[in-house]
Order: sequence, then structure tokens, then C-alpha cells
Amino acid sequence: MNKLTKIGVSALCGSLASVAANAGSMEVLGGATATWSSNQGTATGNPIGMNSGLTFKGTGELDNGTTFTLTITGADQMGYSSGSINMVTPGMGSIKIVQSAGGSGVDRYDDMMPTAWEETNGTSLGTGLQTVAGVGTTQNIEWTLPEIVEGMSAHIAYTPRAGASVTNDKSASGDTGSSGSGYDLAASHSGLMDGLNVFAGVSTIEQPTTAGVLGTTGDRTQYVLGATYAIGSVTVGYQYSRDNHASSQDSATSYYQNDAFGIAFNVSDNLSISYGSHKSDRATNAATSVELEAESLQIAYTMGGMSVKIAESSVDNGSYTSGTGQDRDGTTLALTLAF
Repeated sequence: MNKLTKIGVSALCGSLASVAANAGSMEVLGGATATWSSNQGTATGNPIGMNSGLTFKGTGELDNGTTFTLTITGADQMGYSSGSINMVTPGMGSIKIVQSAGGSGVDRYDDMMPTAWEETNGTSLGTGLQTVAGVGTTQNIEWTLPEIVEGMSAHIAYTPRAGASVTNDKSASGDTGSSGSGYDLAASHSGLMDGLNVFAGVSTIEQPTTAGVLGTTGDRTQYVLGATYAIGSVTVGYQYSRDNHASSQDSATSYYQNDAFGIAFNVSDNLSISYGSHKSDRATNAATSVELEAESLQIAYTMGGMSVKIAESSVDNGSYTSGTGQDRDGTTLALTLAF
């Protein structure tokens, strides 16, 4: 996203281990993007769309060198989306308090495949694809460890209550009773070989062992493992993930198992193309399964401060429902202006 404006502000901090805050700044980020969407099998209506979301970002620094960042994101039409407070201390890494922002824990690896524009299921064509998220989409605290090995990053995310709702300060969510605490471990390494980046993550979320409609047989576990490799102007990638729901009901989901592949090619400094495929198998405890497959061919062209992007996408067995009625194609066209 691009900077719209920057406003100087003064940040005061009381006694926090005898550390004071210096002057900080606040900036507003956004983007000028318009889209045209056409999807078969659904009522398109008016296909014109516009990015109207804004992100507010405040930064400051303490006397000991610790920097802090407050990020508040308003989704399109300025509906609240997420927020986070991130504190980076020299030699100790960073501690981030996340309010449904996504992108922390295992969720940062939900789809790492190279693309010219968007994830395979990130266009206007609704696929219903389920990927791994761990505790990354709930309120959590994440510690990003300092770089111990060159090219390696490691993260530990924890939430006291994975199924709880988003709350304000001086508030508590109460007890939903559906799931307990959870933690994620996630790591990546780009220093093993030129152009190679490997990543992996695991997640465990406590679930009570109960019978009944929402019965479970144990904790919910998720795994992801993958790699991308860039050589010259070509980048390829593959990843595998699995989400074990541990449900006790015959008709309920036992697990989602995903295989994703992507290849991107920079034709020139201005033109790039990509192809991505994401297959996901939903299995139930009744030994039935449906495989969803989403594919997307994308082209992006940049000319000065203007970018034109197009995605031709398709989905078979959308939302894990078999039958030709859930096989659809779609086209998404975007115009982005830099300022």
C-alpha cells in the first residue's frame, strides 16, 4: 500500500521500567485500485469494485532502542478489520499483540506460492477453500525470535482462548466453551541455498473431549511444510498442509489436506505471469471425501505508476460440494494507481 499522508505526533509514556518514549509519527496508508469482476454461475450484478480501505500506522521509540508500532486496519468501506501492537527490542526480537489481523503464527504460511498478483483463491471467484490458520486469526501474542542463524526467522504465537471474540482494552471475552488455549510454531530459512526458501509450521488448539453435535475426540492440530525456489526470472513453489479437526461426528469434517503449486515468470521489468493450483481434500468421519481444486492464471503489467492485473480463475467442487453446479470460472481485472 502507498503512503497518503504523514502527521507528526508526540508520544508520552509514563514510568515503564524507567524507559521513556521519544517523539513518534502517524501515517495513513492506502491504495487506489479499481476492479471488474465476472464470475460464471453466480449473479454478478454490478461488476465494478473499488479498494476503499485505509490503514493507520503509528510508530515511536523508547530510550533503550525499543521501537513500537500500532497498526489499525479499516477494511473496504472503513469497517474495522484488525489491529496490532508490535514492540521490537534490540537483541530480543519482537513481541506483537495481534487483534484478528491474521498473518501471525501458522497463518503466515497459508499460501506461500509465487504469483504475479494474488493467491489462487484470492480473486473475485469464491472457492470456499480451507487452508491452515492456527491461532493467527484470533487475538494472540507472538514472539519473533532474534535472528540466530543468518536467513532464518522463527515465531511463537499463543492465545489463551482460540474461540473467543475480539475485545477492547479493559475487557474480557468470556468463555465460549468451544476451544481452549492454542500455540503455533513457525519458521523459515532462506540461507540454505541461493534462491531457496523453506518454511514449516505446526499448531495445536485445545478442544474438550465431548460427545454430541459438536463432539470432539481431542485437540485440533495443523501442519504446513513447503518451499519456493527462484532461479533467474522464474520462481516455483510447492507446499503441503493439513488441518485435523478431531471431530467425533460421522458427517463432520475429519481433516482438510491441501497441496498447492505455483510458478511465476518475470518476462521483463514490467510484465509478469503466473499459474497456481491448489487442491484440497475434505474428509469426513464417515469415510467420504470431496476434492476441491482451484486454479488461476494471472498477468500483471506495470507502466510507470499504473499497474494492470488480470486473473483467469476456475474452481471445481467449490465449497467442497460435488456436482457441476459448483464448477465455475471467473475473470478479475484490476487497475492500480500509485501515488
